[in-house]
Amino acid sequence: MSQDSLAKQLADLHAERVRTWDPAALKINIDQRATLVAQADPSSWIKVGDRVEPFTLLDVEGGELTLKGLTAKGPTVLVFFRFAGCPACNIALPYYERALQPTLKALGVPLVAVSPQVPERLGEIRVRHDLSFKVASDPGNALGRRFGILYTADEASQAAQCARGGSIGETTGTGTWELPQPTVVVIGRDQVVRFADVSPDWLVRTEAEPVIAAVRALAAVPAES
Repeated sequence: MSQDSLAKQLADLHAERVRTWDPAALKINIDQRATLVAQADPSSWIKVGDRVEPFTLLDVEGGELTLKGLTAKGPTVLVFFRFAGCPACNIALPYYERALQPTLKALGVPLVAVSPQVPERLGEIRVRHDLSFKVASDPGNALGRRFGILYTADEASQAAQCARGGSIGETTGTGTWELPQPTVVVIGRDQVVRFADVSPDWLVRTEAEPVIAAVRALAAVPAES
């Protein structure tokens, strides 16, 4: 089983695309990510110290996940991703299963992967990778919008996807082009944000180590020697 960093795995994905993709398609992908980075407004993002108001997510296994329930016994970790078929997400979530979930589980801290995709389409990524943490739908991107982390694909990206016979809204079941930027948020038992990392480039994502450090500090659990 690979122990490569998430950055290395995502760099490998991009390198494979450079080798195999049509240059025009590759340019659209690179340009879109570069535009999102250039236009990013960190002041609009969720940040440490923000108090999180109540929210409800839809568990792909059925039922609801609420802020109150997730933080009832301590902190919780939310990982926002795009949708079940997103190639980078299919690298990131198994990485978090290997590198992050064991420590969080030992500490009794729930990890929830969050996407706007409708539950009946979203659950496949949990099954595909046998994920032991929760995967949940954010209906209408409500929480992602509140956290200021949404983006809409540019015209070139929209045209390219439509030419392939679909749209993001059809894929997610939301009917819109809005998706969350990859984001990790640690919320304390007091429902205040203790760690937040947002990446406008979906091929740049949070490694496990800073999340574990934030949770250990919050839970006052000493790091392993």
